[in-house]
Amino acid sequence: MKIGILSSGGDCPGINATIRGVGKTALNHFGMEVVGIHYGFQGLLNRNYTPLGDKKLSGLLNLGGTILGTSREKPFRQMLESGDNEKPKALIKNYKALGLDCLVCIGGNGTQKTAYQVSQLGLNIIGIPKTIDNDVFGTDITFGFDSAVHIATEAIDRLHSTASSHNRVMVIELMGHKAGWIALHAGMAGGADVILLPELGCDIDKVNKAILKRSKKGKPYSIVVVGEGLKLDGIAGNPASRLSKQIYAGTQIETRETVLGYVQRGGSPSAYDRNLATRLGGYATELISKGVFGQMVSIVNGQITSLPLIEVAGKTKLVTPDNDLILQGERMGISFGV
Repeated sequence: MKIGILSSGGDCPGINATIRGVGKTALNHFGMEVVGIHYGFQGLLNRNYTPLGDKKLSGLLNLGGTILGTSREKPFRQMLESGDNEKPKALIKNYKALGLDCLVCIGGNGTQKTAYQVSQLGLNIIGIPKTIDNDVFGTDITFGFDSAVHIATEAIDRLHSTASSHNRVMVIELMGHKAGWIALHAGMAGGADVILLPELGCDIDKVNKAILKRSKKGKPYSIVVVGEGLKLDGIAGNPASRLSKQIYAGTQIETRETVLGYVQRGGSPSAYDRNLATRLGGYATELISKGVFGQMVSIVNGQITSLPLIEVAGKTKLVTPDNDLILQGERMGISFGV
């Protein structure tokens, strides 16, 4: 068999480990031929690819980013907007021209949706979920998340010392457009005093009340962690800066903001993400060997499994108010701004 691999959407730690997991299992265990498609679906449209042998798959386990490159090409957008189906036709043509028996699509929510759409063209597809946001539906965790949480937690740890030195409120903005998984897990691990998630919203008066309560108890500084997707006064975008101003206005405590940004997506994957990526990549290849397609591999209750792409496409996994970390945080006096 001959399989293609592509990575699509944002980069994150663990993509290369996944490429390695798929490729080495395919080559060494199943005797398959492997090609890498450059720059996501754009590469398949342009027939931009390279053969992946053992040599090219070596040294990838701890390497950040993606050796195949990535893009946010959505080949079905024009068809949905104007009925132009030239790109879907090109996908079919190039898939067949490359002689592929399956295409492995590594990516987040948008990629899994596109993967499902491609599978509807009659092509054999396997999806592998990746995103630091951990918001892909149908899997307990995505690789990249653990690495991002580790980086964010270390940043929060460092902010504690500068906040305490100056008796300031420090607001740190973490990634997560719609889902606050990084903010929740890093905020709890980093000992944040206020954690604000896009899913829960925010009452600034309650935030300020929590900060003033700490001050009256002799705790002169506070750490506020916020997910980037939080809307303030119904407005999206740049919550750290606006929160900083509103907290100072409501408390008169000196406040500073930090936006961690793309640092969370860069660098080497954690040990956990390396192993998770390896497991997902190997299982994807096993499904291909059995002729099982149209699936996304996933982790459910700690066990590796898969589910149909149709059950994943267009869905997002969000933090719910009954999450055990939220419940435990509330019991400990952490404010979630609601």
